Amino acid sequence: MPLRDAAAVNATRWALRRALEARLPTHGASGGRTRWNRIRSHLPKTHTLDALAVGELGAVTETVNRVLIAGCTGRGTHARTRSDAYGFPRLRLPRRKRFFGFMTGDLVRAYVPTGKNAGTHTGRVAVRASGSFAVRTQSGLFTVRHTRFRLLQRADGYAYQATPEGRPGYLVPRP
Repeated sequence: MPLRDAAAVNATRWALRRALEARLPTHGASGGRTRWNRIRSHLPKTHTLDALAVGELGAVTETVNRVLIAGCTGRGTHARTRSDAYGFPRLRLPRRKRFFGFMTGDLVRAYVPTGKNAGTHTGRVAVRASGSFAVRTQSGLFTVRHTRFRLLQRADGYAYQATPEGRPGYLVPRP
């Protein structure tokens, strides 16, 4: 029953609010209050500006024009084999994650002096034991030798991107 679940969530929410008000000075507001604050302050409908308009609001004097988007990319896998469609192991993976000082997911800048992919490419790297690494950028996937890379940020399990406020962000997917 969907209504039983909704009633349980609402009862828990109100019990939590009463417990917080007994211990701390708190103030709660509804989504209608947030909308009213947003319209009164002439703010566009975005997640970050909605967070600004929650609760009691006097006046908005300043807003942001760029936001930081963080997307989960993971930190690799513990499995040391890849399996086929039937679950049988088809290849072994190396025991190490780091090769030539780089690890899959690191943010790097690759400089390619000549050839079809000449130029500077910035993105997430996928490492190989052979030293021929793949870097995924917004414009595609490039394979470059490890000597052409410069580390910008170590992999921490997230991909970050600053985008203009109100626009959906594009995160470079994990290679």
